[in-house]
Amino acid sequence: VGPVVAAGTALALLAVVAPRALGSPQPATTGPTLRVLTANVLAGAGDARTLVDLVRAHRVDVLALQEFTPDTQADLDRLGLAGLLPHRRTNPQVGTVGSALYTRLPISADGVRHNRGGWGFSQAYGTVTPPGAPPVRVGSVHPAAPYALDQNGHWRADLATQPPATPDGPLGILAGDFNATLDHAPLRTLLDTGYVDAAAAVGAGLTGTWGPYDGDPIPPVVIDHVLVDRRIAVRSVAVHPVPGSDHRAVLAELRLPAA
Repeated sequence: VGPVVAAGTALALLAVVAPRALGSPQPATTGPTLRVLTANVLAGAGDARTLVDLVRAHRVDVLALQEFTPDTQADLDRLGLAGLLPHRRTNPQVGTVGSALYTRLPISADGVRHNRGGWGFSQAYGTVTPPGAPPVRVGSVHPAAPYALDQNGHWRADLATQPPATPDGPLGILAGDFNATLDHAPLRTLLDTGYVDAAAAVGAGLTGTWGPYDGDPIPPVVIDHVLVDRRIAVRSVAVHPVPGSDHRAVLAELRLPAA
């Protein structure tokens, strides 16, 4: 019985995980390209020059940052980010609770929401309207981390209150440090509202984005994501190291529906 159970378990696991490395068919969209970059800058320790270089090299349209501090904002301004992404909604805070959203396009209906979990992470959000496409709601995501049993309730609550997709309404994108992998039920519940994970959609869903942390010998795990409305086509996803941060930046190139 043991080998049979083990084989069955392995096959079930393979069936769940393999699609993340294989990708899936994408919707046939004819609108403009939108490039989204997200990074957790580890309480401001992440290298600002690397971020600006990525924005410039890859012609990023939207930059979502977590653990965004006043020093990070000053460094990005000094390095010329405003010339590349002139529109912003930021909430710089000392420590880990800050958030930011920078865009090449004008931003509207913007603001900052605060998760109610124990960490109180903030999330900048706003709507951009690329020429030739419908408006797109974008949020920089950062729910509580389930680092201990007494934090699980906060983590679940923060994920449960993320903006759901609106399949019959506006397009939406959530980008950031979700503190969850695709194996976690709260994230799958969010996906079920009408999002897809951009990395998994193009076969890059097993590339680690976080870890090792604080010297612990753990393999990198995938907790940083770009979730996109199922009506948006994913063209590519790449992961880039950010010196000073234990998170890697995630860059997604998307093709929007036409207006």
